[in-house]
Amino acid sequence: MDDHALPIERPGKIVCVGLNYRDHANEANLDLPTSPLLFAKWQTSLIGPGAAIELPHTSTQVDYEAELGVVIGRRVRGVGPDDALDAVRRYICVNEVSDRAMQFQDGQWTRGKSADTFCPVGPRLVPTEEVADPQTLRIRCLLNGQVVQDSTTANMVFTVAQIIAYASSTITLEPGDLIATGTPAGVGLATGRYLQPGDEVRIEVEGVGTLTNPVRAAPA
Repeated sequence: MDDHALPIERPGKIVCVGLNYRDHANEANLDLPTSPLLFAKWQTSLIGPGAAIELPHTSTQVDYEAELGVVIGRRVRGVGPDDALDAVRRYICVNEVSDRAMQFQDGQWTRGKSADTFCPVGPRLVPTEEVADPQTLRIRCLLNGQVVQDSTTANMVFTVAQIIAYASSTITLEPGDLIATGTPAGVGLATGRYLQPGDEVRIEVEGVGTLTNPVRAAPA
């Protein structure tokens, strides 16, 4: 088996949530959102554990984002928060890599979030039975062995159930769809520490796993 292989089938949709941790909103000096801020990444951004995050040659502000990923297990539309977790099939670690210069230059986020290799996932899909409560998990990012993000999913503004309910109110979620549920404080946007060739990024989500990826310049 290829150690870099994707641990999931390519999803029809990758749905992401912005500003979904209180500490991250605070470090960005932004008000907490009143509803989930949804955006998309393209599936061509996906890579597996151990595969390299490739920095575009024009990029100088590529950021790491440790996130809890949710893989949908059944088709849902208009599900309520009380029943939303029944739609989850698996959990997974996600690094929601972002090119901040592109993100803010464009005025919308799709291109800056969707470059090839900008969505590492893995190392495995964790059954829901192994995660008793997705809102009690420690989540960390280590850059070259140094802790740069350290929080808990209890710090989310909107819970996993609320995100699924909100998204499904207008968007049909289908089996295999991936939801990245937001990142806590400590991102490069706040600290000024962006990814460089030769770096190693490690995402840790309690009970879900550890996802490690090297960083290199994209091929010419």
